[in-house]
Amino acid sequence: MNLIEETPFRWRIDPVGQMRVPGMVFASRSLLPDVISDRSLGQVANVATLLLDLLTPVEELDRANVFDIELLASRLTAATTWLGGRPDAASCRVGYFGASTGAGAALRAAAAPGAQIAAVVSRGGRPDLAGPRLGEVRAPTLLIVGSADRAVLELNRQAQAQLRCPSELAVVAGATHLFEEPGTLAEAALLARDWFARHLLPADPARPV
Repeated sequence: MNLIEETPFRWRIDPVGQMRVPGMVFASRSLLPDVISDRSLGQVANVATLLLDLLTPVEELDRANVFDIELLASRLTAATTWLGGRPDAASCRVGYFGASTGAGAALRAAAAPGAQIAAVVSRGGRPDLAGPRLGEVRAPTLLIVGSADRAVLELNRQAQAQLRCPSELAVVAGATHLFEEPGTLAEAALLARDWFARHLLPADPARPV
């Protein structure tokens, strides 16, 4: 499995085996040996990522839409339904990753009746915006918050207390809301990676997720 350097911090894995799209690895040269040694490349080869803009460019002009959790969650649910209808993805496990208000939408969608979501990760998110639906989330949920993002950290603690699913709160030392401090975003990424690897990757490495 060859890594192709695209930028000093971005590496590409061209499709091999059952991969249908290239895999992307974000790491510095100094971190790359650790990425290789802990089998991260194999995880990338078995996980596909669908990046979504839940609002149209016009809708984004109205700031209120960013906090319309019902709307955002419905878009996420629609995308998940579309994905499940694809023959090449119907058998895949699905996980949600959301930041800020997107995390509230992810949890709201994961709580929908019949939702088959295997894991949720919130990074610097507002899980509290999922409201009373938090208690209906069944997917194992990881809440990642910066220690210096005190108001959001407290909101995450309150939200975790309402969750009835397996959950963890991971606090990244020194990080503020956007994880702009050196090393904090990488730490959050590793936490998210490990959570998804634990709950999404099948025992059979040949099965895609």
